[in-house]
Amino acid sequence: MPEESTASQVNMGPSETAWERHHTELEALRLAVESLPAGALVIRPDGRIAIVNRQLEQLFGYRREELVGQPVGEVLPGGLPDLPSTRPGASRRAALRRDGSQFPIEIGLSTIATEHGTFVIAAVVGVAAQPPSDDATTEAIDDETEFERLIAELSVQFINLPGDRVEAAIRDALQRIGEGLDLDRCDFRKIQPDGLLLEPVSWVRAGFPDAPALVGGPVSFPWAYETIRTGKMVCFSSVDEVPNATDRDNFRSLGIHALIAVPLLVEGQLLGVVGFQRLREAPPWRPEAIHRLGVIAAAFGNVLARQKGDEALQAALAEVQRLRDQLQAENLYLRREVVKERFGSGIIVGQTAAVRRVLALVEQVAPTDSTVLLLGETGTGKELFATQIHELSTRRGRSMVRVNCAAIPATLIESELFGREKGAFTDALSRQIGRFELADHSTIFLDEIGDLPLDVQVKLLRVLEERQIERLGSAKGIRVDTRVIAATHRDLEQRVAEGAFREDLFYRLNVFPIQVPPLRERVEDIPLLVLRFVDEFAKSFGKRIEAIPRENMAALQQYSWPGNIRELRNVVERAMILATGPRLTIVLPSAAAPAGKPSSKLVDVEREHIRAVLESVAWRIRGVGGAADRLGLPPTTLETRMAKLGITRPKA
Repeated sequence: MPEESTASQVNMGPSETAWERHHTELEALRLAVESLPAGALVIRPDGRIAIVNRQLEQLFGYRREELVGQPVGEVLPGGLPDLPSTRPGASRRAALRRDGSQFPIEIGLSTIATEHGTFVIAAVVGVAAQPPSDDATTEAIDDETEFERLIAELSVQFINLPGDRVEAAIRDALQRIGEGLDLDRCDFRKIQPDGLLLEPVSWVRAGFPDAPALVGGPVSFPWAYETIRTGKMVCFSSVDEVPNATDRDNFRSLGIHALIAVPLLVEGQLLGVVGFQRLREAPPWRPEAIHRLGVIAAAFGNVLARQKGDEALQAALAEVQRLRDQLQAENLYLRREVVKERFGSGIIVGQTAAVRRVLALVEQVAPTDSTVLLLGETGTGKELFATQIHELSTRRGRSMVRVNCAAIPATLIESELFGREKGAFTDALSRQIGRFELADHSTIFLDEIGDLPLDVQVKLLRVLEERQIERLGSAKGIRVDTRVIAATHRDLEQRVAEGAFREDLFYRLNVFPIQVPPLRERVEDIPLLVLRFVDEFAKSFGKRIEAIPRENMAALQQYSWPGNIRELRNVVERAMILATGPRLTIVLPSAAAPAGKPSSKLVDVEREHIRAVLESVAWRIRGVGGAADRLGLPPTTLETRMAKLGITRPKA
């Protein structure tokens, strides 16, 4: 039943219906077209109008609620022109105002595909319609028409441009602007929050130098920077018009004779600047040219608005994915913990003064977020005390995450603790959330912290100091709110003296040390522990135990228990497996030796010693507290000696 309940929670993570995605796409599209300098319509796959921006309301004389849902033929007789086969283009059409009058427009079209069909984006600008009276008027009208066509094309092109084509499209647009307005250099630059200008995307007329990096920034161009920062256009037809001497000298050194620089503002935030330059003597800027360049810059501002929206959307989606991954990882971890809780976990058993002292310390430190260091011999139940601290804390609503630092290979411990990105190393085929990230707003229990490799100790120290982790393969920091409880059976001060443990990490962990007593210092608790284990295994094995001989219990209390509570539990488990009736006799580890006079041969002594150690740890060879660790041998060496001596684990 617990597994069923936790499995059902896997499906409780953030979800997104098709309708929600559709609504989000339309909302993003509405925000994008609202920022266009031209009028704009978004047409649904069924040919009806979905979105109208403010500029189009003014151009057609309609309120947007009068147009939304209507066929596009209401304002564009004959419907939409054919879609361009290559890049977005503009064409001349007649349109209908609300009062029924017709007027000429330039219309640029682009499409955006969604799972609900293909939407069409139409950028619309009005053009001059009066008949020409002379050559000058004709040229002016043609010039105005070409400008309106350019605005329509740029508006629609930049609204639905794939990310990998943005730079090329900007460079192409700058070339068309530069050649059309007889400029020498045009550049588009993003501005970082600290005011630093990034490398430009630029067009330069043949024979002129490339756009400079402007490394000096505000120091080299104080007047220009301050003007742009306040959202105003920088405009001069001669360097002599520049009011600041520093700016004048530096503009001259760059060969700039005339400049129009337009700030790009998105929701009041300065995100970039577009510069239009003349590097040779030329007539003063005409008012209509200044106006046109300002309108064109607004189309470039739409690029930054879209990128800012995309970044916010990518960040939101990444957060949703992170939460989904974390929830699934938590549920998987919780499922494992439910299984583990069936075998041996629960409230702390004990009534001796030694245990009461530890429990008093636990109750004092549990409500805080202080780091706790549990010290004591292997098998004393340090993990159980860590669980008690977590359950008495304000973080008990989330599962405590457990890590045995000695049981994870040194090559994997870093990715286990801090996570990894896909491709972080050869076998990293997918992204993995680390245990610290999994324990965000909860508690992490680092068992056998004394065996943590030195290189990982450095990163753990940083986590404790900065509350921030970095996944392997990523330089992006992730803040975590995780309480740390560490435990070890080793003498950390001695490890520090030996150079095997960092002194600064030791002091970080040693905020609130708790010494967990060994079983030999709490022998009065042995009967309670035995009864607890008997009850546990009786339920697991389906056996009924009614009595344990008094002398047997007394013998258990006289034994030294080098393996502490873990060894006691293993002995009880072995006795329960062998039990055939309601009366249980528990054989001490020392009584497991063969009867009769022991052999004096070295090989026999070695065989029996290894067997006794194996039995005391339930035949566990590897890991801290395992037989190899207690014998001071590498696990592979112990396995080789076992094979040579004919030592095999008995079947239950």
